[in-house]
Amino acid sequence: MKILIIEKMHPCLQEGLLARGFEVDYCPNISRETIIETIHKYHGIVVRSKTNIDEDLLKHASQLKFIARAGAGMDNVDEVYAQQHHIIGIHAGGANANAVGEHAIGMLLTLLHKINNGDAQLRKYIFDREANNGIELQHKTIGIIGYGHTGSAFASKLLGFGVKVLAYDKYKTIDETNYIKACELETIFEHADIISFHIPLNAETKHYANNNFIQSFKKNMIVMNLSRGAVVDTNALVQNLKSGKIEGCCLDVFENEKLATLSASEKLAFQYLTSHPNCVLTPHVGGWSEQSYENISQLLLEKIDAIGDF
Repeated sequence: MKILIIEKMHPCLQEGLLARGFEVDYCPNISRETIIETIHKYHGIVVRSKTNIDEDLLKHASQLKFIARAGAGMDNVDEVYAQQHHIIGIHAGGANANAVGEHAIGMLLTLLHKINNGDAQLRKYIFDREANNGIELQHKTIGIIGYGHTGSAFASKLLGFGVKVLAYDKYKTIDETNYIKACELETIFEHADIISFHIPLNAETKHYANNNFIQSFKKNMIVMNLSRGAVVDTNALVQNLKSGKIEGCCLDVFENEKLATLSASEKLAFQYLTSHPNCVLTPHVGGWSEQSYENISQLLLEKIDAIGDF
């Protein structure tokens, strides 16, 4: 059984696969063209995000039995085609939840306490205490949309900050605590000071946070997105930052993360975000820590084992 790994992975994955008797080709710099030319040789493929595993590629995969994605969800995989051709899809949802939870806390505190601004000024020999006094997180109400692995991890990290968490998930039951309350969206619209998205991207959730959604909030608020870029309508985000309805944002993901391909309108929106003092931006690394790097590979190994004979 031959497996192709097409992106950089923790060494434990290749070592574990070899120990289980697989043949492994580790090709993190392989081109899409070469994948298409050689995929017919392989029974499994391990991917992250740089290559779309779509019908044009999969139609050449005559022996493929599984696709393992090193991340949460199967965003860049044509799951419909894979299912129709009996190709099993597995991913590493949950393996990076702790990293996302910690990263969300870091971004939020950076925004509220103006850590980026103070740091940038000091590097220019500007010592301005008055311009950098922060806002405390204590007593804020945080609405979490999506209470799976990462949403619940973020909520757990908020324990000790003296906040109230309102959690909404359309598809699961939420275990409440003394500071985490399950609710409907209307309650979040009424009370939230901060909103954080932890939902997958699909036809239902694309541009979930559009202008109508944002205008439904009673208060001005802070928007956080550590899920998928297209969950938030970037144009609506910029429009409401300009109006003050959104007071600031923490974004780890973006609608178009290939910055060299930004259209003229996308570039204008991105330039606005990067120049705004109340925007904290990171390059889709919320779930990418030294620990999660290994955890993801270990979880994929377990899931490949669980497939059994194929």
